[in-house]
Amino acid sequence: MSLITLTTDFGTKDHFVGAVKGAIYSELPDAKIVDITHEISPFNITETAYILKNAYKSFPDKTIHVIGVDSELSVDNKHIALELDNHFFICPDNGLISMIASEIKPTKIVEINIHDRIESSFPVLDVFVQVASHIARGGSLSVIGREIETYKKIVEIKPKVNEQQTIIAGGVIYIDNYGNVITNISKKQFNTIGKGRDYKVTARRYTFSKIYNRYNEIVDFSVTDKRQYDGEKLAIFNSAGFLEIAIYRSNLETVGGASTLLGLEYRDTITVEFENPIKPEFTPIS
Repeated sequence: MSLITLTTDFGTKDHFVGAVKGAIYSELPDAKIVDITHEISPFNITETAYILKNAYKSFPDKTIHVIGVDSELSVDNKHIALELDNHFFICPDNGLISMIASEIKPTKIVEINIHDRIESSFPVLDVFVQVASHIARGGSLSVIGREIETYKKIVEIKPKVNEQQTIIAGGVIYIDNYGNVITNISKKQFNTIGKGRDYKVTARRYTFSKIYNRYNEIVDFSVTDKRQYDGEKLAIFNSAGFLEIAIYRSNLETVGGASTLLGLEYRDTITVEFENPIKPEFTPIS
């Protein structure tokens, strides 16, 4: 039985998602299909990468992930299939895979070349479904494409660090359903660069001198009315291990979210500034 996930920016109003599922079942009647999301912001590659990076690991090995975001075939946007971390990914080569593969190198990557056998203006429905079905039947990647060594990288996914190692300059890559603002600064990078130094996080005109590991760490539970903390702003390393600017118990219809209350938007700059430069280590001359 094949497990296939779908991640797209199609939404659910139109026929696209239903058509793709119908095509999969026509090829693989016993397939199991899981929707990761169809609500990606249109053509938003970094949002796709963030969501997929944090979702795919929960699925069993050999799961096939079909990704339909910015998938129209062109000279600059080819289609690829790859095996990475015992999972298969079928997607456009538009840079989204670079965040998923930032720490784990793909085992094999092929550029899909079956387009001349399939006439299509909807590649996810026609090409990607055929490739997924081939893999699900135990087929080799080599049959549906020529092996390549590299894939397109997204520069904006990687934060910049200054030469003095005092500033990490990152940016907003995703705004979640609660209005929380997720950056591309990871806890691992923060610890590696920071080395225990004092710091401040700056998001527009707001600064934070502490990063929490849980949302409710901001609450003093000895206080009777804990609702007074609703709407408080905080910085946190979220469950995915990325720096997030949030509003405690945020609700976009009541207290609001960090994106609206703090005026933060996709691609806005978020910085972490450490207080003292790292002193170079000197080896005494004997």
